[in-house]
Amino acid sequence: MLQARELYASSNGDRWFLARDPGSGRVFVRHEPNAASGGRSTEFEIGDFLTRSGQGPEHQALLRLIGTLVEDRASG
Repeated sequence: MLQARELYASSNGDRWFLARDPGSGRVFVRHEPNAASGGRSTEFEIGDFLTRSGQGPEHQALLRLIGTLVEDRASG
């Protein structure tokens, strides 16, 4: 069973998650499109996701989340 945290939900119903497979330890971004788009999920390695063209709000959400990890670490 995957562990996931929603990064971003678009107005058209698409959703992006930061996900982790506890069995393998793999961490990735999972895109779940809206039902009208076919509803077929796609998984991206984090580096691939961040280097894709069209740095949209879902990319910014992941970068903000990563930034909070650095801020938490720096204040500790």
